[in-house]
Amino acid sequence: MQTKLKDDDRKWLWGFLAVIMMSQVYFVQELLAVFALFALGFAAIALVVASLYTLQHCWELAVVRLADFHRPVMNAVPVSRENQKAA
Repeated sequence: MQTKLKDDDRKWLWGFLAVIMMSQVYFVQELLAVFALFALGFAAIALVVASLYTLQHCWELAVVRLADFHRPVMNAVPVSRENQKAA
């Protein structure tokens, strides 16, 4: 009778330990899933910030190039002083 009681207690103890172990595994899986979602969210935010920075930098470069761009109305050769006097 005493050995039967000890065997039942051991079964309950192993069952309890198995339940604790499974809950720990579930908890670790949940933490890994949350970490993966956080990493994806962080990567998405970093991608948006980097693209906005690149667009702003390209816009600034385009404005500077347009400001420096001088298109002459006519391609004229500079007139020398002798020709100015003759005119």
